[in-house]
Amino acid sequence: MYTGTHFPLPQTLCWTRRQIYWLFGIALIPTLLYVVTDWKGLGIPWVPIGLIGTAAAFIAGFRNNATYDRVWEARTIYGSIVNNSRTWGLMVRDLIHPQAGGLDGDAKTAHTRLIYRHVAWLTALRYQLRQPRAWESTQWGANLEFRNRYYKVEEHAGDIETALASWISADELARLRNVSNQAAQLLVLQGEDLRRLRDHGAFEANAHVALEQVLASLLNNQGACERIKNFPYPRQFATLSLTFVRLFVYALPFGLIGEFAKVGTHAVWLTIPFCILVGWIFSILEAIGEVSENPFEGSANDVPITALSRTIEIDLRQMLGERDLPAPLTPVNNILM
Repeated sequence: MYTGTHFPLPQTLCWTRRQIYWLFGIALIPTLLYVVTDWKGLGIPWVPIGLIGTAAAFIAGFRNNATYDRVWEARTIYGSIVNNSRTWGLMVRDLIHPQAGGLDGDAKTAHTRLIYRHVAWLTALRYQLRQPRAWESTQWGANLEFRNRYYKVEEHAGDIETALASWISADELARLRNVSNQAAQLLVLQGEDLRRLRDHGAFEANAHVALEQVLASLLNNQGACERIKNFPYPRQFATLSLTFVRLFVYALPFGLIGEFAKVGTHAVWLTIPFCILVGWIFSILEAIGEVSENPFEGSANDVPITALSRTIEIDLRQMLGERDLPAPLTPVNNILM
């Protein structure tokens, strides 16, 4: 998530310079041919090009609206995870009685185990959501260059097993190695632990039902995240948007040549800067839709699930009375992961 007021010029140029080079080549070649060879047939009427541009703007705007909805839904889901996590910590602390010592030493031990396992669930979920998909764009040229220069994604560089080892026992960690969805399995472990505690008199049946309802809500949150992660923005709309924008950009210099030629011979050279400017606007509109499609992939504009997980961890561990806590994550170059 970008936390500044605006992207500064160096970051913008870093992200878009390849498109500027591409647009410069598209504008330069027909302009040189027109001026040097006096090939007047290169200038075509502006009306059909304008119609293509209108269609491109319409479909790109439609795509951006749809992808923004995906980002906002993802942020809403993680807001629910924050709330349900705090509810889990509060209920674990308040509903599990000292009688829990009959199984696990004392109630404090049970509280710590259940809350730490929840932090493990947050960790497993964010690692799973950061796993790349074929349709995602973080590994594409300009996006990869921007990421390597301005920020890092912890989940791309780290190992999920190492990250989980701090929160769960070695036996539970070994159990997770044999499953495909480790986050879901951690919720299963939570349910099993609750059942054992109930059987040893740690809480009443109605408290057990309430705790299981929170687990069900967390499982629903996970499923909602996985739906966004594993179902891309429909490829037919993405392809149509990209095709219209590229068609307009490729046709743009031929229309501008004819218009500037009406002004004068030397004015034809203005085709190059104006083609770059207009093409850049449409290309950036398309690129913004592209990077907004997948709000968990690890781009600069994604939902900051790593920072949100740290916030939840701090809140829950404070409920346990712990004092030696990690600091909240802060933005790097105004980018919060």
